Amino acid sequence: MASVRHEIVIGASPGQVWDVLRDVGAVHERLLPGRVAGTRVEGDERFLTFPDGHVIRELVIAVDDEARRLAYAVVEGARPPVERHHATFEVRPEGEDAARLVWITDVLPHAHAPEIRVRMERGAEEMRRAIEAASGATPEAASGAALGAASGATVERV
Repeated sequence: MASVRHEIVIGASPGQVWDVLRDVGAVHERLLPGRVAGTRVEGDERFLTFPDGHVIRELVIAVDDEARRLAYAVVEGARPPVERHHATFEVRPEGEDAARLVWITDVLPHAHAPEIRVRMERGAEEMRRAIEAASGATPEAASGAALGAASGATVERV
């Protein structure tokens, strides 16, 4: 499996960032407004509907409030089509008023890792903007957090 890791600093408290991530039924409202048109949760399954009507079905594996960790797997509708897709988000403190979001995705086949990496980078940036806007972060604080981010993505074949 290829493992893709991306980190980004968000200009909001770890509690604020985690509150948005753990709200698995409100992706379209709080985490990726505009990118995701609707979210439906049925038991442990989450269905994300995109503006073009495409639907991704995910299995929400864990929502760990103590560790501020969310684990999920895409089980149907992945773009690009993959055999396996398992991912985690972790929220860690970053200074006084910011949080580091660590997003790790394990994917098969390996050949899709570069495209997954690009999608994660774009998605993380969209998440950062949405969370900062909702948290009331000032443009100076938000840009400072973004500039101070030692963010980046790595791809590793395991």
